[in-house]
Parts: sequence; structure tokens; C-alpha cells
Amino acid sequence: MSFNDFSAESPENYEQKSICCFVVDVSGSMNDSPINELNKGLQEFHKEISKDSMTSNRLEIAVVEFSDYVETLVEPSLVENFSMPNLSTKGTTKLVDGVREAITLVEARKDWYKQTGQPYLRPWIILITDGAPDDDQDVHGLAAEIEKATKNKKFVFLPIGVQDADMYALSQIAGYTKGSDKNWKKMHPMKLQGLQFADFFQWVSASMSVVAASKDGDRVNLPDPSEWMDGFQI
Repeated sequence: MSFNDFSAESPENYEQKSICCFVVDVSGSMNDSPINELNKGLQEFHKEISKDSMTSNRLEIAVVEFSDYVETLVEPSLVENFSMPNLSTKGTTKLVDGVREAITLVEARKDWYKQTGQPYLRPWIILITDGAPDDDQDVHGLAAEIEKATKNKKFVFLPIGVQDADMYALSQIAGYTKGSDKNWKKMHPMKLQGLQFADFFQWVSASMSVVAASKDGDRVNLPDPSEWMDGFQI
């Protein structure tokens, strides 16, 4: 099976699917405490989503890492079919390339859902980074792509900043959502307080359970992660 070609794969069930793709920065600046805490958080997330039968039958997870190159570590999979990788640091920060790889991945997975008759919800793409993109990265081009895609409800995009992340760059590429007045508004990038990956991933697992239990078209109220950001809707 070639990369992003899921044609040889058969559905395990025909439950409504949702996919959450993590795009994780493993550049050299994430060394020591940041990467250790990120690994712990991902492992706890895997454990939490496996506890709920509805979520484990509906939610697929993918993991894309970026440094000075991009690699898909986990192809879209239900929780029982993969183990979280142990991330290690190296290289620089090809952030835009990593996000674009995730977009290509989730779009290919949606096509597979359609071809195999599986209903699905909007994918989530969650970017986690502690640095600034490399100079050759097309931040403005990516920002335009994400604006168009999120306004067309192709996916939900959440950029998460860790430690010394370039929050201005993250604000440029943040996705859009509709406010209570029905007008589009740009979502703010989120900043972890310290290295509170445990709190963050608890929120993600709770949010994914809410999303997995919802129906297409529902207005989903996400849990309020009061330890590190304001609650919001999608």
C-alpha cells in the first residue's frame, strides 16, 4: 500500500468515524523535558481514549512528526491497532511541511471513508511546536490554505505553542470558526503554561470523546480547559 493510499484496507466497523491528526515538533529545541513530557502526554492520551468503547470504535489517530524532514509515524488507526511512538529530537523546524502533510493525510482518509461507506465528522489537526518555522517555510501560503479549508469545514485546526514558540507565526496559520453571531472569526493559537502536556492531553481525550459521540451538524461544546486556555465551540 503506497503512502496515503488506503484502497487495500477494509473497514473494521461502519461506525461514524472521526480522525485526530497530531503534528508534532521534534526539532532539537524540544530536547529533554519538552519531548519527555510530550511522550508521556501522548501515552496517557492513548490510554484514556481506549477506556471508552464508543470513542475507541469511532476515533482514528494519526501522528506526523517534523524536524528537518517530515515523517508519518502513525497512519490513521483505531486505538487498539497502534501503539504511540516514542518521539526523539533532531534537526530543525519544517513546520509548514509537517502541517501540509497532515492535511494531505486527512483528506485522503476522508476519501477512503466515502469510498467505503463510512460516515464521518470533520477531522482535527493539532499542531504542537515550541519554535519558529525554518526560514524557507511558506507560512503565508499555509495561512491562506488553512483559512479556506477551515471556512469550508474541511477540518478543525488547532495550533498549540510550547515554551518559546513563535506565537505570531501560529496566529497567522490559526483556523477559523463561526461565532455565536454566525460570522467567521479566527481562533487564537493556544499556549501551554509551562509543560502541562498532561492537562492538555486530558482535555484532548475528553474533547475527542464528545466529538465521537456527536452527530454531523451538531454544535459541539468542548470541555473548558481552565488550567491552560478558554473553552470554545466548533
